[in-house]
Amino acid sequence: MSTALATRLQRRIALAGPITVADFMVEALAHPAFGYYRRAAAVGAAGDFVTAPEISQMFGELIGAWLAERWIAIGRPDPVRLVELGPGRGTLLVDALRATRSVPGFHAALRLHLVEIDATLRDRQRAALAGAVPACAWHERLEDVPDDVAMLLVANEFFDALPIRQLVRTHSGWCERMIGLARDAGQAQSPDGFAFAVAPGPSPLSALLDAAHRAGMPAGAVAEVSPAALSVMHAITDRLVRHRGAALVIDYGYEAGGHGDTLQAVHRHAKVGVFERIGESDLTAHVDFAALARAAREAGAAIDGPTSQGYFLQALGIAHRAQALRARATPRQAQDIDDAMARLIAPDRMGTLFRVLALRDPAMPAAPGFPTPDMACDPNFGPGP
Repeated sequence: MSTALATRLQRRIALAGPITVADFMVEALAHPAFGYYRRAAAVGAAGDFVTAPEISQMFGELIGAWLAERWIAIGRPDPVRLVELGPGRGTLLVDALRATRSVPGFHAALRLHLVEIDATLRDRQRAALAGAVPACAWHERLEDVPDDVAMLLVANEFFDALPIRQLVRTHSGWCERMIGLARDAGQAQSPDGFAFAVAPGPSPLSALLDAAHRAGMPAGAVAEVSPAALSVMHAITDRLVRHRGAALVIDYGYEAGGHGDTLQAVHRHAKVGVFERIGESDLTAHVDFAALARAAREAGAAIDGPTSQGYFLQALGIAHRAQALRARATPRQAQDIDDAMARLIAPDRMGTLFRVLALRDPAMPAAPGFPTPDMACDPNFGPGP
């Protein structure tokens, strides 16, 4: 299905030549008139995807408990900036704040900052959070959040939407994968004539690949890097190191990078071709957690994880929280609680695909929810339901 944005991209490529995968993602997601994030919100059962906070209140409640523990660990600073990158409908923060209202001094210290570019979602967040905390502000970029005091930050399914660059292994080295227009109908990979191409000559971006991928991959192999994600990690880490604080990153991805072509498009909960419904489909790529952790360490942060979402939530006590909710639930509600917990932690569902990484000021103690060196190395090891 052709869209207005697809037509604009055709014209751009015809005039100026192929564009990078990152440029394509930026246009498809954030074009000021036709981008995916500028249209009606697509989070939830009626939209294109469902995030963990929409599955169960337990997710946000446990994140709230984690944030409160980190606040206590850095000495209960007042004020402290609580930042969420890409807050969706605001559900995670609503649940987190409800779960922590009995923590002495926590809410009074909070200055809430939401980094969100979508005007429709901002309105939903504003309605959801009305009266929740003393101060709440919205920003388009993390750089716009005041950089002056301690910070707690959450990024749930944020990094997967940051633009990636794709590289293809050729006989002359790693060359950048581009998006152009097919020279003939047989080459086209979409009804609009879009097709992947390879830029001439090796790309300096190959320096971002780890040594294993720079060396032994066969010709034709695809690898992904995200300078945008690394830039965000450096910005987060810089604040944590200078002002103290902690950050939590939750997303689907891998603990080692270079897992091939992971770019995907989703429309109404179903995968579609990346060149289909441009501007109407969500575009994401799997997150390279090894690269994120490496960038944070290089910038001076201490790291906990990454580990699986299943391990993390079990270690924080999701089974106990589910038991408490079931105690005052109807049989149907109790089944829904069990189903939601299974969806969040089961290895064959979100439990293994989603990974969790924590950053902290090196002076802070290790964060809860992560394996320690003396624990089993099974990524799903942890308190059972």
